[in-house]
Amino acid sequence: MNLGVNIDHIATIREARGTNYPSVLDAATLAEKAGANSITLHLREDRRHMQDNDLYELKPLLKTKMNLELAPVDEMVKIALDVLPEDVCLVPERREEKTTEGGLDLIKKFNEIRDISNDLTAAGVRVSLFITPDIKQIDKVIEMNVPVIELHTGSYADFTGDLKEKELFKIRQAVQYAKKEGLLVNAGHGLHYENVQNIARIKEIHELNIGHAIVAKALFIGWENAVAEMKKIITEYAKS
Repeated sequence: MNLGVNIDHIATIREARGTNYPSVLDAATLAEKAGANSITLHLREDRRHMQDNDLYELKPLLKTKMNLELAPVDEMVKIALDVLPEDVCLVPERREEKTTEGGLDLIKKFNEIRDISNDLTAAGVRVSLFITPDIKQIDKVIEMNVPVIELHTGSYADFTGDLKEKELFKIRQAVQYAKKEGLLVNAGHGLHYENVQNIARIKEIHELNIGHAIVAKALFIGWENAVAEMKKIITEYAKS
């Protein structure tokens, strides 16, 4: 199982003071050295962390690949078509949210997201859609002929007790259904060092995208150590 390291919150720290440090370039390079299989970053419309230049500077330096998260809006899509990351993950976005909440509604926005996905695919970019673990949403992905999904694990991360177990069951069901239908399945959101284990046991998941928890852990044990520790946990539990 692969680990995609999200470096958004390295940029969050930088933007808090408007400095040129900490360097997202260094963060990406060191994450790759520590075992990251891809580098994830989210260019938000309000530019609260990543900036346009970060994408252009990072792209030629990455040894793995760039997974660029963005809202399905014209401004963001034009940038993606210029940068041409290996992967683009389309995500919902609201200005007032602290972080991405929930998944895309592919039923309401089917035509819009299908057209954007087609444009990106035609340019050679692999498209992923960030959705909740819902079979109806997965069916819409299949209709769009999009090859990859990323399942939102935020509810699993937030819930406790029976609700957590029910959400984990939904994720397992969604992963198995999507895999049977030929989709590549990634997952992420809210995962950290104490809750990632049960998700990592779902062997059909290709990649977990994790950021905030790794940045937080790095404050105490260092960036490379934090990435390596997460990679070790995922590898161990994916084999169990």
